[in-house]
Amino acid sequence: MNPSAYPAAREAYDASGVDTEAALATLAATPVSIHCWQGDDVGGFERPGATLEGGGIQVTGSHPGRARTNDELRRDLEFAFGLIPGRQRVNLHAIYGDFGGRTVERNAIGPEHFAGWIEWAKARRAGLDFNPTFFSHPLAADGFTLSHRDASVRQFWIEHAVACRRIGAAMGRALGTPAVTNVWIPDGHKDLPADRRAPRERLVAALDAVFKEPLDPKHQLDAVESKLFGIGSESYVVGSHEFYLGYAVSRQKIICLDMGHFHPTESVADKISSVLQFAPGLLLHLSRGVRWDSDHVVLFDDPTRAILEEVVRGGYLARTHIGLDYFDGSINRVAAWVIGARNALKCLLAALLEPSAQLRQSEDAGDFTARLAQAEESKTLPLGAVWEEHCRRQNAPADRAWMPAVQHYERDVLRARR
Repeated sequence: MNPSAYPAAREAYDASGVDTEAALATLAATPVSIHCWQGDDVGGFERPGATLEGGGIQVTGSHPGRARTNDELRRDLEFAFGLIPGRQRVNLHAIYGDFGGRTVERNAIGPEHFAGWIEWAKARRAGLDFNPTFFSHPLAADGFTLSHRDASVRQFWIEHAVACRRIGAAMGRALGTPAVTNVWIPDGHKDLPADRRAPRERLVAALDAVFKEPLDPKHQLDAVESKLFGIGSESYVVGSHEFYLGYAVSRQKIICLDMGHFHPTESVADKISSVLQFAPGLLLHLSRGVRWDSDHVVLFDDPTRAILEEVVRGGYLARTHIGLDYFDGSINRVAAWVIGARNALKCLLAALLEPSAQLRQSEDAGDFTARLAQAEESKTLPLGAVWEEHCRRQNAPADRAWMPAVQHYERDVLRARR
């Protein structure tokens, strides 16, 4: 880390009308919610020997060191936190409760099963977010939950989602920062359905029942998430983008855009200024779909940069919640957290350092030639020096300095988990 490089970088950005100090202050105040399920391959600790039956979830790879308990998972997250600069949040699924070896049905879970997570987060001044788990359960094995044709199955999942909203509210109340409780369901058909309408009508009614109880937005925020297709739902997904866009706008819920849940050629960035004309907020699930929703580790790449540039350009950061959503068991799972989170933060920093005032001035003047030239030349400004300064101020290792710590952790901790 070379602190002497930052003054020159600051001067270079200043010449383009960019205040690096303001960018660093915003970056330091903006958390990325780290998804717990990368640490154990989305298995959870609901019951011994749990498998991922139902729901189109698939993790590949057998790198040593998968967390086997919540204590191991929290230890891994805490280690990763030390390598990720800035504020921290953790995104939990309902299957990660501390159930004490007992079987607790999902419609009976409560804040008491997440008291350990709340105390852990409170001690680290971290926030928590939450998700109902509509997969890896016998009542999800046929691929349907909230839109199920069986009213008793639907009711079970409605009760599960209601319980999860209350858990999210308890987390937000205890930690002083609202938990975003995100609803995603796997419901859909592998082959072409004869009736696309009825499942969506059932889903509307079920969601209305889930959200019927008013909860204080100071403690809990509701989000809904769409998907294009999944394993076992290749031909039809009940909760499509159009469905949830209409639902989020009509019910004023936060809409979740997952980077892997659209066609590979679709621009998620282009959707942001449209949906936020009507929806109250945005939840981003930063991921990387290589061939489909394959949930690879986030890169410092053009699609991720474009999404966060659009958030910053539109002045939407205060209405946006940034989270990670990927799972790769083929590499060190702790390193996957660190790489993805640091890349997400780098993309946000790049967006904050864009010479937006200069670009808009050229655009408003109709000088699109200057706009293009300025946009391209801004790409070679010394972003790296500003990122290193952020790491230094946040007491986190610089690039090329954190990987040895992960290698030691793998040798001393992870490889002992056999």
